[in-house]
Amino acid sequence: MQTDWEGYYLDGKSAARQRAAVRLLRTRLEISPESGPMVWWPYGEIRQTQGYYAGQEIRLERGGEIPEVVLIRDPAFLTSLHRVAPETAGRFHDPSRRRMRVGLTVLAALAAVCVAAALYVWGIPGAASVVAPHVPVSWEEHLGRTVSEQLAPVERHCTETTRLHAIQTIVTTLAAAAKTSPYTFRVVVLNTPAVNALATPGGYVVVFRGLLERTESAEELAGVLAHEFQHVLLQHATRALLRHASTGILLAAVSGDVSGAMTYGLEGARVLAELRYSRQDEEEADREGYRMLTAAGVDPAGMMRFFETLQKHTGKAPTLPSYLSTHPSTEGRIERLRSLGAAARPAASRLLPGLDWRNVRAICGATGPLHP
Repeated sequence: MQTDWEGYYLDGKSAARQRAAVRLLRTRLEISPESGPMVWWPYGEIRQTQGYYAGQEIRLERGGEIPEVVLIRDPAFLTSLHRVAPETAGRFHDPSRRRMRVGLTVLAALAAVCVAAALYVWGIPGAASVVAPHVPVSWEEHLGRTVSEQLAPVERHCTETTRLHAIQTIVTTLAAAAKTSPYTFRVVVLNTPAVNALATPGGYVVVFRGLLERTESAEELAGVLAHEFQHVLLQHATRALLRHASTGILLAAVSGDVSGAMTYGLEGARVLAELRYSRQDEEEADREGYRMLTAAGVDPAGMMRFFETLQKHTGKAPTLPSYLSTHPSTEGRIERLRSLGAAARPAASRLLPGLDWRNVRAICGATGPLHP
């Protein structure tokens, strides 16, 4: 029985991956990267996020917001895992059970026929609202990751570690208020001057450098992120992409076929870049974003201050910032937020106390560590 395998290891601290030797032990994985110390992963702490389909690379993750990752291409790895550690291997996919999928495939085909009938009767835009609640979270995450990679290539990410950690602290604070969320929120800062931010399905949010530089405090950025997180939680982004998708993508979404999500990535990025949410979606994201801030103990006044700041800038510029042009009725939304603020709310603590926010928001040009 083979216990030693070749794969790749990502340490969760950078996007770089390195070759690694992976050994199957009875209670844990032993991972030996080309450079760096050996690490051990108890099976109870590992989750499999990819490798359920023939020909698909196996992906194992361990950790929280930015997990460590092991990638293994040989599907026989999973078979050996079930033999070496039968007591705990039940949490991982068993390739020997793929034959059971024949019956599931038949059921999926019947579901596809039903969806096709819905498309015929109501058309794709109407069917998108019907399909979205039944799309597997894993499919949304694959689509969101693919779209995010198209919108924000890795080489254009702003990745200065200490400032990125400060922004991640805001993300973690907000995510704690969404206790029942099935999504893991991931925020990247893109080194481009546009004043914009975009939410993709599955929890991915892209913040453009130009928008970050317009914020005056951590609370203002938290207001933007809370709004974008709601587009994810309420599936606004998912429904918007499905409304513009082909019938084939809708069927792939229902069946959970990740290849469909990857194929639609480039087109999905174009759709999101040009997307204008409906007034109803925007009002809902504002309202629920405000509630998220309050639940997280963050001063929601930062959300209002940021929109007021952008509104002032529009008087000095020939064109609207992207974040306003895709989020209409600025005056009306500020008034609605003020009306929400009229109600009593719990006291809020300051985010990132002791840090100079101007230093944090300079992440894209930073060359030294973050200081108070």
